[in-house]
Amino acid sequence: MNFVARALNLSISAAERLRERNILKRAFVKHDFFPDIVEAVRLDRKFGFYEEGTVVIKTRTDEFVVRGFPKIKRALTLKPTLKRHFGNRMIAVEEKMNGYNVRIIRAGDSIYAITRRGLICPYTTEKARLEIPLDFFDEYPEFMLCCEAIGRASPYVQSYTYDIPGLEFYLFDIRNRRTNEPIGVEEREEIADRYEIKMVDILLKTNPEKVEDIKTVIEELNSRGREGVVFKDIEMKIDPMKYTTSLSNCYDLNYAFRFFAEYARDFMISRIVREAFQSFEFQNGKREFEERCFRLGKSILKPLIESIQDVKMGKKIVEASELYFYNREVLELFKMHLKLLGVDFRMKVIDEDDEKIKVLLERVMRSTTDRIRKILNGNPWR
Repeated sequence: MNFVARALNLSISAAERLRERNILKRAFVKHDFFPDIVEAVRLDRKFGFYEEGTVVIKTRTDEFVVRGFPKIKRALTLKPTLKRHFGNRMIAVEEKMNGYNVRIIRAGDSIYAITRRGLICPYTTEKARLEIPLDFFDEYPEFMLCCEAIGRASPYVQSYTYDIPGLEFYLFDIRNRRTNEPIGVEEREEIADRYEIKMVDILLKTNPEKVEDIKTVIEELNSRGREGVVFKDIEMKIDPMKYTTSLSNCYDLNYAFRFFAEYARDFMISRIVREAFQSFEFQNGKREFEERCFRLGKSILKPLIESIQDVKMGKKIVEASELYFYNREVLELFKMHLKLLGVDFRMKVIDEDDEKIKVLLERVMRSTTDRIRKILNGNPWR
């Protein structure tokens, strides 16, 4: 605990209490694939000004903090929320892509990928080492690349929207890993261009009062099945805000009700409330309103019935994804990583050649399976 106390500027006894309270947890599985890291722990909850997912890393030569990615507030209405939040400052309307949040850093001589919860993921790290230029960190050693990991070969958030068969990284922020201070939008664009790092699309730069122009962007994204937008002050002096499309809300509901016992009620209700405010503000005609109602209802009822039918047929409710690995050692390490996460899973190799190993990962949704089975056997809801 000494290195944690030093990095977080705490007494050793205070650091020990964090571990005793289960706030401080292991951040990785020790392995030769992580050659530079001697030890790493993560904050499982917010502590002081340190965000949830903050990681404390000890290498052979250094000890440092990688701050968790700050939570972004959500706008439920565009007008007057944007004006009230950003004032007259110019904002970038940036696409919010549907993947999982990754902070990419260098520790020692190698690149490492950290998930939102603060876990150093071997699967994501293997892919990041192939895609992210190491020389970025020669120029910016104290910075982290905040990316959305996107594609069908995702162990956490699958997405078929972007026609990405593997896993790719799209940069949306560059921040100081110790202070979490971000660089401005235009400087990030310049760096991404210089180092040939893929970046999320900036769809519009505008004044917060240009709500109709912003609505047009959101409606166009919705027509393409995209997730939404993030509004950012061009200079990044004011915290960003996010806003999701109708189809994204319904996609989330479809997913949540398929695995309803795994997801909290607040998760589901919040998506329905977002739909209500968006419908109110966009003032769709009668036909569009009825289509929204149908889409919302279908996203709730259809996945629930599918789960009930599966359990009735004796199946377990699972979330399946196809992953690929370039190294069998990383495959075995990823299994240990999932066990560290407490995931109930099944995994089998479905194809293998000289270049990569293709694997079917099935995450077993035990709570939903057990709840449906009990109800079908005559148990009451509570």
